[in-house]
Amino acid sequence: MIDLGLSKIAIIGVVALIVIGPEKLPKVARMAGTLYGRAQRYLNQVKSEVSREIEMEELKNLQKEVQDAAHSVQQSVEKSMHSVENSISGNLAEVENAWRGDASSHEGQYDAHEAMLRATNDDLARKAREFRRKKLVRNSAIPGWYKQRHGGKLHVQSAAARVARFRPRASSSSFYS
Repeated sequence: MIDLGLSKIAIIGVVALIVIGPEKLPKVARMAGTLYGRAQRYLNQVKSEVSREIEMEELKNLQKEVQDAAHSVQQSVEKSMHSVENSISGNLAEVENAWRGDASSHEGQYDAHEAMLRATNDDLARKAREFRRKKLVRNSAIPGWYKQRHGGKLHVQSAAARVARFRPRASSSSFYS
C-alpha cells in the first residue's frame, strides 16, 4: 500500500489539526482508522478468495490428472489380462498335448526351472541367515574396540556351539585308571 513513514504521518497530523480543528480531530481520526481497518479486511478477504479459487483450480487439474492416470492403468491392466488369457489358452493346448503323451519334450524345461527355483531359495535363505547374524552383532550396545580389548564376544554364536565350546573334552588318560 502507501509507504508512510513517521515524518509523513506527523506532517499529515499537523495539517489535519490546523484544517479540522482540535475538537473534531479525534472523531475524524477514529473514523479514518475504522475506514482503514475495513479496507484492510476487504483486501485480505479478496486475497483469500483469489487464493482459494487458485487452489480449487489446482485441485481440479490434479483430479483430472489422477483420473487420466487411473484410466490408463485400467486400460493397461485390461490389456495385460487379455494377453494372459491368450497365453493361458495357448498353455492349455500344451498341457493337453502333455497329458496325451507329448510330455517328454517339456520335462527338461520343468527340471531346469525347478533347479533354478531351489538355488534361488537356498541363496535367499543363506542371505537371510547372514543378515540376521550381522544385525545381532551390529546392534550390540558395546563398541567393537571395547570387546576386543576386554575379551567380549565379537560374533554371534549359537547355543549348541557355546555348549560344545565349554564342554569338557574327554581325554585319553582317565583320572581313575
